[in-house]
Amino acid sequence: MFAPQLLGFVSPSINWWALLPQMILLGAALLILLLSSLAPRRSSTTFATVTTLGAAITAYFVSIGLWYDVEREGASSSIASAFGVDGFSIFFTMLILIALAITALLSHHYLDREGIAPPEFHALLLCSAAGAIVMAAANDLVVMFLGLEALSIAIYVMIAMHSRRSEARESAVKYFVLGAFSSAFLLYGIALTYGATGSTNLVHVREYLDAVVFRDQHMLMAAMGLLLVGLSFKVAAAPFHFWAPDVYQGAPSPVTGWMASIAKAAGFAALLRIFFAAFASHDSDWSPVVAVLAFVTLVVGAVMAILQTDVKRMLAFSSISHAGYVLVAVQSASNDGTAAALFYLFTYTLMVLGTFAVVGAMGSDDHHPLTRYTGLGRSKPLIALSLTALLLAQAGVPTTSGFIAKFQVISAAVSNQSYFLAGAAMVTAVIGAFMYLRIIMTMYVVDDDESGPSPVWHWTTSTVVLGTVIFTMVLGLVPQFLIEFAEQAVPILIRG
Repeated sequence: MFAPQLLGFVSPSINWWALLPQMILLGAALLILLLSSLAPRRSSTTFATVTTLGAAITAYFVSIGLWYDVEREGASSSIASAFGVDGFSIFFTMLILIALAITALLSHHYLDREGIAPPEFHALLLCSAAGAIVMAAANDLVVMFLGLEALSIAIYVMIAMHSRRSEARESAVKYFVLGAFSSAFLLYGIALTYGATGSTNLVHVREYLDAVVFRDQHMLMAAMGLLLVGLSFKVAAAPFHFWAPDVYQGAPSPVTGWMASIAKAAGFAALLRIFFAAFASHDSDWSPVVAVLAFVTLVVGAVMAILQTDVKRMLAFSSISHAGYVLVAVQSASNDGTAAALFYLFTYTLMVLGTFAVVGAMGSDDHHPLTRYTGLGRSKPLIALSLTALLLAQAGVPTTSGFIAKFQVISAAVSNQSYFLAGAAMVTAVIGAFMYLRIIMTMYVVDDDESGPSPVWHWTTSTVVLGTVIFTMVLGLVPQFLIEFAEQAVPILIRG
């Protein structure tokens, strides 16, 4: 009983209220696994979906309470300052929980149709979401790495659960191997950061770098480079994007949507927190490298997307291009740029989830050739109209949230005098729009004798598509509330 005192051990203070969202998600995962084993398959499907939705909604309301606490009392930390409770972490927590609820709805009918076990899938989805939240809130590089592995390992298994398709297993192996490769870069970066500064805590690293003038910065430069390379793999930034098209094509559509949205958002959350909270004083060293990454990612994503004939591969390269726009905002190394990145990630997440909702309803995941969408505007005009709205938003057409997001990013680049990068972003937006127009033209330009496809539609899919389309269009007209939300989340991150 007195051993901790005799050894001089002081237990870290733990703010359980701050950890409640993750605890709710992990508790729901355990509940699904325990109770679903006792219930019939059909009942377990409904139970798993309802439990996941309930956990997401409950955790979301807890996050709202945490947001008001931060507004009143300021940012705080938990578990020996390893876990941050600030506007930045709560912003991403809310985004992840919204995406979790959407993915649970999309999976409800899809899992039964494709013969995937719902309880195990939903439990993994909940664990993946908890890992993503830990990544966004981590104030320590080791904790951030643990969150990344929780997110990634769950995704590996969710991809491979589509046992009837060899492409899914192949995609899981590719993602696992390259994910392990990128994790090695991150671990080396973490080790070198500790060697250069004596800590893995981001606040301590920042304070050390602010106070110490390095005579030899090679170790610190190597640490920043390795961390950037490892996270570039996770967000599919070129030239570290090679895994994305094959994995996105072979994975089940709900999992592809989850990877393209939340796995990417969590990766950018980690990147922003590391480079703004820890390495802000060395932005002149890392900002030019991020600018080069942004340019290459924009060009590769836009050009390669228009060369594809499979819709999922098109959207994979489109996702790479979107990562380039976020990197444009990151390289500005400013409050405005970070707020633009947060706004972009929020809007992009909902757009891409709505798009993959339609893709998943278009039938078997074996292949998604562009020709499958021929005549969709005739056979299912409302579905085609919804997909058109989401694609135009991703292209950045005015009156959509995508236009506001791209405008915010380009404005941040111009404010930072990154005129070349701003120009590249505008040119690649025009190039990328051609890919979206190809899909739209395929849906509407059709021969008279073409009957058009018949998507496998379900009320859960309708709910997701309708909700994302409404959000996309409304935000394009009234974006101020989300702009202010993103701006309020940034200063706390910048100050640490």
